[in-house]
This record gives sequence, C-alpha cells and structure tokens, in this order.
Amino acid sequence: MRRPSVRKDLPQILCSLLLIGAAGWASAPSAATVGAADGPAGASAAVLERVVPAPASVQAGGAPYTVGAGTRIHVPSGSDEVRRIGEYLAAILRPSTGYPLPVVADGGDRDGIALKLGATVGAAARSTSAGAPAADAGAPRDTAVALGAEGYRLAVSGQAVTLGAEQAAGLFHGVQTLRQLLPAAVEKRTVQSGPWTVPGGTVTDAPRYAYRGGMLDVSRHFFSVAQVERYIDQLALYKINQLHLHLSDDQGWRIAVDSWPRLATYGGSTQVGGGPGGWYSKADYQEIVRYAASRYLTVVPEIDMPGHTNAALASYAELNCSGTAPPLYTGTNVGFSSLCVSKDVTYRFADQVLGELAALTPGPYLHIGGDEAHSTSHADYVTFMDKVQPLVTKYGKTVLAWHQLAGAHPVPGAVGQYWGTNGSEKEVADAAKAGMRLILSPANRAYLDMKYNASTPLGLAWAGYVEVKDSYNWDPATFVKGAPASAVLGVEAPMWTETLVTSANLDYMAFPRLPGIAEIGWSPAATHQWDTYKVRLAAQGPRWTALGIGFYRSPQVSWPTD
Repeated sequence: MRRPSVRKDLPQILCSLLLIGAAGWASAPSAATVGAADGPAGASAAVLERVVPAPASVQAGGAPYTVGAGTRIHVPSGSDEVRRIGEYLAAILRPSTGYPLPVVADGGDRDGIALKLGATVGAAARSTSAGAPAADAGAPRDTAVALGAEGYRLAVSGQAVTLGAEQAAGLFHGVQTLRQLLPAAVEKRTVQSGPWTVPGGTVTDAPRYAYRGGMLDVSRHFFSVAQVERYIDQLALYKINQLHLHLSDDQGWRIAVDSWPRLATYGGSTQVGGGPGGWYSKADYQEIVRYAASRYLTVVPEIDMPGHTNAALASYAELNCSGTAPPLYTGTNVGFSSLCVSKDVTYRFADQVLGELAALTPGPYLHIGGDEAHSTSHADYVTFMDKVQPLVTKYGKTVLAWHQLAGAHPVPGAVGQYWGTNGSEKEVADAAKAGMRLILSPANRAYLDMKYNASTPLGLAWAGYVEVKDSYNWDPATFVKGAPASAVLGVEAPMWTETLVTSANLDYMAFPRLPGIAEIGWSPAATHQWDTYKVRLAAQGPRWTALGIGFYRSPQVSWPTD
C-alpha cells in the first residue's frame, strides 16, 4: 500500500456553490446551491461560500445573528449528550470572544444559540421543502434533504441560531459548520476584537457516504496520545467520522496485549531511524477511543498481517517458521516479513490479539491488513486470510482489510480498502460485484504522505506527486473500473509516517489535502467542482493559521493574506 516495489474523472455538470441569482434562492435535491445578490443576502452568501465540505443545501438571506455578551447556548433539559456538545461549542467560542456564553438546559430558541435533537427536526426540514411556511417571513424554502444519523439543519435569523439534528452526531457536525460561518479569529485562544456575526440563512446538510476516514500510522513513528487527539480534532473539523490507527508494522508494535506482552515492551521499543518508539497501554488506547467518540469519530484499529510483522516476529521466536527471532527493524523496506502460516501458534496469536483488541474497541471494524505480503506465497496468503477472517467475526466485528483481500475469499460483509492508483484491478471489481464493500484510498489521490512536488521536504513519491488539485479531482463511485457504485462505503485519507515525526509534519502533509478528501466523502457529487472548491479552500487558510496549523501554501490556490 505504500511502496514502488508493488505499485499497484467522471465529468459532471455542476452548479457552483455560490451562483449569482437575479432574485431569491433556489436549490435542487442533493446539490449545494446558493444564490447571491447585492445587499444582506449577497453578504450572507459570501460568508456561506467558505464552508468545507460543501453542504447539501444552502439558502442565504434574512438577518444575521451576532454573538454577544448576553448570548446563551440553549440545550434541551435531560440530555447530557447535547449538553456536552453545547459545552464543546462554548469552549471554542469563549476564549476568542471573551463572552461567558453559559450553557442552559431550558430548551429555549431565542436570543442565543439553540441545539435541538429529535425526529421533529428532520420533519421540519422536509415540511419546509414541501411548501410549509419558513420560520422567517420571506425566507427561502429548504431542499428535501433527509438528515439521517449525521445530518443537521442550521437556521440563522436576527434573533437566534438554531441547530437541529435527528441524532447527536448531526448536531456535532453542524457545530463544525457554525464555526466556519464565524470569522477565522474565533479559533484563537485569546480575546479578539470581533464582531462575531453569523450570516442569515439556512443550511440543510447530510453526508454522501457513511464512512469518511483518516488513517494515522503510529507504527513507523510513534505519536503520543496527545498528538493523536490533536489530529482527531483536525479530522472532526471537516466531518471525518472514522480514525483508522495503524498499530503494528515491521518497525513497531504499538498496543499492549496481555497474552503477548513482549509485543509492546520489545516490539514497540523502536521506530524508523532507530528512535525510542513507544506503545499505548490499554488505558491509553481507551482514552483515544473515548476522545474520538467525543468528536463523533469511531476508532478502527489495524493489526497488519501476515506481512508487515517484523516487530511481532522479533518479539516471539515461535511465530517464525525457523523458530529464530529476527532483529528489530528500523528501515523502510517492505515485503520481507511474514507470519508462519503453517503453524498453529500463528492462529492462537491472531485470535488472542484480535480478541483483546475487540474487547477495547466499541466500533464495528477490525482491520487485519493483508497488503504487501510478498514473502507469503499466494496459497499461504489465501489460507491465512481464510482462517483469520472468522476470528474477526467471532468477536462480533466486521472484517476490514486492504484490497488484496479480494484475492482470497472475503467473508460476507467484509470491506476492502482500495489503495491502488488506476482502478484497473479486475479481482477487486469482481469481489465488489460479489458483495465485498469498498473504502476508496487511491494512493495517487488520497495518500497524505505523498510529496506535493519534487521540492517537498517530507513524504514519499512512489505513487507520484500529489498536488491539492490531484487529491480533489476524482470520484469514488467510478474510480475502480467495473465496481458497482453501490459497493462504495466511503473514502479514507491515510497518513503513513516513514518520514513524519512531529505534529507539525502531520499538519504540513494533511493540509490543504485532507479537507478535499473530506468533501469527496461528505458532499453531494453535484457540488464537486475544482474552480469553486479552490475558492472555499483558500478561505480556510486563515482558520488553519488561527488554529496553529502550518500548511502547504499550494500555488494552485489563491491564499489570502492572514
């Protein structure tokens, strides 16, 4: 999935996110449409243009709301989860505004920011589109957008900001949109001058795909709990809902396993270049899971097998066919290691490791790797994957593996993560036709560790240089030739860390490409247009600066002066 030794656009008629309209606003189902005009509506549209990912429906107009010293955040009584989201919002806004912004459980919706939860929210959004009067006289009507588990409706008037959703995840995603409708300085941690004005209008939004992931390789270089949580916050800002943690590889094993303790204490004692490495205790891992859940991300743990296993082989001699443990490895080659497929102990190892990890992981997936197994014969690979997949389902989890799983026998419900570069792998398309679902992570589009160009100081280039436009200009529904669009579960942006050591390194490689992958996963296909996206992306730059994110200033984007 990341080495040259195994190297493995649908045109659309698009409407701009912001189209100048002669009068009023109109939007079509499943397309982000905004009309702009002179005056307040035009001013609102100019701010709404900043949102990434592009919402499903935006209707600008009406009076704006200004957050002030008397603003309260209203939540329903009796809902601890909604209150936590309210406190999260308050914690973002208080430092920069200097306002107290109390969170009050009164269910109110006047003179403040109101968070509302329940099926009536979705019904209200749908009834508006069906012809019911809008909340404000003369306000535009909503598009029929089914909110579902992650959608939200954000309505702004001169009196209040009302954010509603059918489920709490939708409220949280709506908060991310609200953040982007406020000036970028709202992200700063010291008092700024304001004003803190939210443009008038209504956003009705829901995701295109259910799975929208970011992967962090903590095996090549270890990242602390705090560093992982910082990355989680960045993913959450763009409505990513899955955190894939690559917990094992040739260079390091990063999770404590009680039944095989040397995996962490010895296998986790180094990293690329020979650094000290590190590993997560079970409590550390549970803290990451908890923090991710608080940002409405599900942790997807990966134990890569049967290849990429030198750290495990070095820790336990009996896992090797020879019975002799190799030394720890600190280089960056791949494809040289393999568990011993013929030994019973191999499957006891896999069973116990996956069982302990499943017990710590509330999410539905266990990722079992399966890529670059060059030291495993094809017959042995098929044998191994056919024996290990039932171990995953035994613990009530869904099998997730790199797309080479298609060359074995994917169990019902299995998911293959595609990391090729041209979508021509027939066996992947055939497996998708037979029922294997797909997560799209094409390396020449979605791999965040690929260099932007020849002068990029970090990253690799085996999949080619990946500029921000390259990472945005593709469609998951058509990338794997012959695979049904219905097989696509979503997208993921992997971050491999052979050359990345610090959070600043992660920032530079993730931004500005990560928001584009997030938009591909979230926004309606009809919004996908580079010329309008690059304008919205440029507007994110000052926000990243306010958040302390050092990003690559691609010459393909006209960045504003911060």
